[in-house]
Amino acid sequence: MARENAQKFYTEDEQVQIVNAIREWEKSTTGEIKVHIENRCNGAAIDRAKALFDDLGMEKTRNRNGVLIYMAVYSHQFAIIGDVGIHQCVEQGFWNGVKWVMEDHFREGLFTVGLIEAIKMVGRTLSQEFPADGENGNEISNDISFA
Repeated sequence: MARENAQKFYTEDEQVQIVNAIREWEKSTTGEIKVHIENRCNGAAIDRAKALFDDLGMEKTRNRNGVLIYMAVYSHQFAIIGDVGIHQCVEQGFWNGVKWVMEDHFREGLFTVGLIEAIKMVGRTLSQEFPADGENGNEISNDISFA
């Protein structure tokens, strides 16, 4: 059996679409959105996402408004977490809503659509709560990170 490779789960074109969605939404906010994809997750996806949040430097944004969308593609797990700044602005229902939208699309095999819809939902909320202020340099790379 061929070795699984998270980096090939999305085609190059799909990866460009995902990065472009992040880039587009970040134009209207000081917030940062990061997508991290890996093959498998041993344990709970939320625990892995929390560990990666620090490893990826997500807590270092000026307004503490970074959001990580984590996916373990071959374990069929994902998690969405945000830093303290965004948590102070939204309720748990927001995060659950993002999760449900992703799940609905993923069940249909629409992995790119589901991820981009999640990025849009997060981006829209970040734009409302943390609008661009002329100083919103890109603090976290828009590129998808892989493990």
